[in-house]
Amino acid sequence: MTIGTGTPPIRPVARTAAERRIARELALEPGGPPSLRARLAGRAVRALVKTAWSSVPDSADGLIRFQRLSGLASRAQTVPPGVAIAREDLGTCSAEWVRAGAPDERKVLLYLHGGAYFFGSARLYRPSSWRLSASTGRPVLVLDYRLAPHYGPSDALDDALTAYGFLLESGYAPGDIVVGGDSAGGHLALALLLELRRRGTGLPAAAVCLSPWVDLRCASDSHRLNARSEAVIPAGKLAWLGRVFTAGKGAAHPLLAPRHADLAGLPPLLLVASGSEILRDEVRDLAERAQAAGVGAVYQEWDGLMHVFTVFADFVPEGKAAFRHIAEFLRRTGA
Repeated sequence: MTIGTGTPPIRPVARTAAERRIARELALEPGGPPSLRARLAGRAVRALVKTAWSSVPDSADGLIRFQRLSGLASRAQTVPPGVAIAREDLGTCSAEWVRAGAPDERKVLLYLHGGAYFFGSARLYRPSSWRLSASTGRPVLVLDYRLAPHYGPSDALDDALTAYGFLLESGYAPGDIVVGGDSAGGHLALALLLELRRRGTGLPAAAVCLSPWVDLRCASDSHRLNARSEAVIPAGKLAWLGRVFTAGKGAAHPLLAPRHADLAGLPPLLLVASGSEILRDEVRDLAERAQAAGVGAVYQEWDGLMHVFTVFADFVPEGKAAFRHIAEFLRRTGA
């Protein structure tokens, strides 16, 4: 399912068998059945990630235990030749510059990783960040914001504001910046847009939100309907985290439920979700509300894939294709 205007897919000239395979993968569009490789990868991720997350207790110690597991996984992440990695100290937090090839330094993409606000890192996301840089032709700054259990979403928002301010101070105009994020990072990207608008700070040219967790209350029907088909997130664990993060906050607080915020005036949005994930309905709703508010929002729903399938693009053909769609969206919006 795709809501919004589209452009013809890019199909590069392919001469070898490997090039033809890559061209077929890049040409994939939402609406078709998941590929065999995507189905196999989903089973592997379910056995590893969802099972491991389900096994830790709902406590600070449980969060730290899973953090350590993801930290171990991050050590295995590599990037291909021609990709440059550099650390950036931002004070309360840090970030990682990722440059694939020779990107256009006049533009930049600020990326906010996922992980339910308690795990994940720039290093863990290198398989995504280098593809973002390569496909969009710009450097990517991946933020290592502060995580639970010692910090919460409001601290992560402060760090995102710091990173955005750093880019402005570095000479980038708001129109030269694109903000992206997945899962909790997609939520953080939306919260950042709303806070920048409230402060009167120039908004970025566009935002890309991949399977964003746009309502920390986990109130959408798909949290129940897709609890079994969801391959990454244990629904009960995410709901517990949502209760922790929303305790004492109003139900319509824009940081906690940006899907219910006034979305008028936001830049163009690309919203991507899987039809099988528990966050599906809230992303659908956000897209509809954004379009009703006059925002240039494009919604893509891919059938039968795992949550944030772009993270697994090394194994999931649809993940590779999604980066082409991101690049096309930015070109189409002039971002």
